[in-house]
Amino acid sequence: MELKNVVVIANGSKPEAESIAEEIRNYLALHGILTDVYVTKDSDDDIQLSIKSDLVVSVGGDGTVLYCARLVQNLGIPILAVNLGTFGYITEIGRGEWQSVFEDIFGDRERLSRRLMLRVSVMRKGVKVYQATGLNEAVVSSAGISKVVKLDLSINSTVAGRFKSDGLIIATPTGSTGYSLAAGGPIVDCEMSAFIITPICPFTLSNRPLVLGGSEVITMNVPEGQRTDLMLTVDGQQTFDLMEGDDVIVEKSRSRILLVSSNVRNYTEVIRAKLNWTGELHA
Repeated sequence: MELKNVVVIANGSKPEAESIAEEIRNYLALHGILTDVYVTKDSDDDIQLSIKSDLVVSVGGDGTVLYCARLVQNLGIPILAVNLGTFGYITEIGRGEWQSVFEDIFGDRERLSRRLMLRVSVMRKGVKVYQATGLNEAVVSSAGISKVVKLDLSINSTVAGRFKSDGLIIATPTGSTGYSLAAGGPIVDCEMSAFIITPICPFTLSNRPLVLGGSEVITMNVPEGQRTDLMLTVDGQQTFDLMEGDDVIVEKSRSRILLVSSNVRNYTEVIRAKLNWTGELHA
């Protein structure tokens, strides 16, 4: 990876983010690399990236990476994610480790992880009224106080059934360690091409999580007779109010996100540490 132009996006709600972003800018300047720094506090902030950018550095947490993923989705620009807390599921690189990762990049020793993204469309009476992309998941659930919703699920053109639950999560492998995991879904290797369908507190015990190939097209229809308003949420940052009769279509995006991997720990080590897998039983 040849670096000439780098963009650093810092989460302004985290106290150390701006100062670390400046440290990265000063470090890269010593190597003759032009660096732009943006400090953002809102996932709706509009940052225009140049196609000439060679790398985006995300300074914050997993949520900052999700924001950056939307910015670079059509540009093919890799993301180096620096976590300011403990390392995250997506942000494997700690605050004191970013310099050694750059040294690997300068020595052509970097490793890139290619992650599937999902594309979500809402069709209303045959017209597309909303579209979004996400790295983690799309969720259809109640828009108000938690209430049971009904959703008709189809996979490609085959009806899979009606789900009565608090909602449905359609997650990517990257998102399998997020909301889907908390709802009882499986952990899926982050570089696989797959979707995970996870019901949220299903009314029927036979409704279990389902793993599908990444080429499948998933449709969630909102049937009539709901007792609450429904909402679509993508990556916890993008929302859209749904109406009865809407079809929410989830499919893989045409492009994948490129994440620079940690040179200190791999995905298995992150999972082991986050889930506290000790390797022994405790009575």
